[in-house]
Amino acid sequence: MEKKKVIGLTGTYCAGKNFVASLLKERGLSVLDVDKLGHKVIEDEKKQLIARFGRDILADDGHIDRKLLGKKVFGKPDELAALEEIIHPAVNRETLSWINDKNERSCVINAALLHRSSVFEKLDAVIIVEAPLLIRLLRAKKRDKLPWSALINRFKSQIKFHSQYFNRKTDIYRVENSGFPCLKKQSRLETQIDEIFSLLGLNRV
Repeated sequence: MEKKKVIGLTGTYCAGKNFVASLLKERGLSVLDVDKLGHKVIEDEKKQLIARFGRDILADDGHIDRKLLGKKVFGKPDELAALEEIIHPAVNRETLSWINDKNERSCVINAALLHRSSVFEKLDAVIIVEAPLLIRLLRAKKRDKLPWSALINRFKSQIKFHSQYFNRKTDIYRVENSGFPCLKKQSRLETQIDEIFSLLGLNRV
């Protein structure tokens, strides 16, 4: 029986990895959005989070406000570590369960913090989505509507992003997503993805 191939998908802040994920889905691959899975886990672990970070992380409707929670931990290593101790084990369990439940010969794990996932060592390859700095900055401003200073800090926090992956033995494929999702066809990007499919022996539907 052919071994199931598990592909990792990641990218720097606002590089457009979710758009690339949509292209992989179009080609017939199942994609797990670990970031969305993390949102679910945050609600599942609400009691622990309130006990650790206080009730002021709640929105008016009683759900966890992820932006308020983010402000509690951003730039504070000890607080971030405490958050990860609560969230990461559950996310890792559900990620592994998702992979094991898949009958397809190939699947994709889409995660901003892919290198911290327990499945990282199980990956057959990693696709890293990149984009020019200016384009990423404009996307971030349009999407998140944060002050320029806050955006710059987020970009600075990812200075060592690539070293987290290129120091590992996993095969790395880099693709550039320099357009915007509203542009339905990005021939260069799609060609890069098709080349990766060929190199990995993946079947396109």
